[in-house]
Amino acid sequence: MAYANISKPSLHFNSKLYTGNSSTQSITGVGFQPDLTWIKDRIGSTEVYSHYLFDAVRGATKWVKSNSTDAESTTTDTLTAFDSDGFSLGANAKTNASGDAIVSWNWKANGAGSANTDGSINTTSTSVNTTSGFSISKYTGDGAGSATVGHGLGVAPSSVIIKNVSNIDAWQVWTTGATRLVLNSTSADYGNHGITKGTTTITLPSSVDNAWNASSNTYIMYCFAEKTGFSKFGTYTGNGNDDGTFIYTGFAPAFLLLKETSAGTNDSWFILDNKRNTYNPRSKNLRPNSTDAEADSAWMIVDFLSNGFKINDDDASINESGKNYIYMAFAAEPLVANVGSSIPATAK
Repeated sequence: MAYANISKPSLHFNSKLYTGNSSTQSITGVGFQPDLTWIKDRIGSTEVYSHYLFDAVRGATKWVKSNSTDAESTTTDTLTAFDSDGFSLGANAKTNASGDAIVSWNWKANGAGSANTDGSINTTSTSVNTTSGFSISKYTGDGAGSATVGHGLGVAPSSVIIKNVSNIDAWQVWTTGATRLVLNSTSADYGNHGITKGTTTITLPSSVDNAWNASSNTYIMYCFAEKTGFSKFGTYTGNGNDDGTFIYTGFAPAFLLLKETSAGTNDSWFILDNKRNTYNPRSKNLRPNSTDAEADSAWMIVDFLSNGFKINDDDASINESGKNYIYMAFAAEPLVANVGSSIPATAK
């Protein structure tokens, strides 16, 4: 049994639910000052209720949408500040619609960060949490093939997400078990334009594209390295029946992102967490590629267990026979907290 280095995962990742008030409010109880906050109105389904991502490197009030190719925008009354135990909001309906149930997913890096010069492209700023294996980097493209960008983690990341924030272009996702995916799309694994994930830098594709390295364009890059007992990035194969696959993570999940990747199939990304469903099964899902409101789907039957998660439905979105799926998971509790501890995680 592997011991976790992080005995309290909620100090590095935490979901926080709140109710909008169409005024100013401070959301507390996150447990740390977040550096990446992803917000989705669970009730709204029109474009104004998109998935909004804010980070400390680009600065508060600046957002990009996971369900859109749009460039970065600034709205001064959305997320107005990252605070010591959460974040502050203005009155804008994008993040604070009156009476609406809203979810935020929060990750800790290290504030606004500083320049990283490890790659052929120097980052404007890289904010790094080496303990949890998470970094945020902002860089300006140089238009060269196979350019390298430093991530600051000191180990090779398992997942890399890049968005052109100065122009319209798709979100690029390189993660364990897939060559290249697009976060704002239902498309399967594209199978081309892969990257190399090194211990200090990632090497961008050899062909130049606006999505990752157009000259003078600005990009934001989120990197995640796998950490025992805190994060896991991998794949599973569907078996097409209600007694589905069990996936070992080594922790009780707090957050789970799923996507079918097999060629010839197109399906949404899905996010499940332990706050919108506090007990099994976890069926309340949101789709990062869509403005859709939260669905409580009869076919989205996933159990969060003390050491992983289990699929308990045969729906093609999560468990088609012979099809491949990727997942990204973050912990609520490690299976065993640290060396010398005998306290196991529990599932609900």
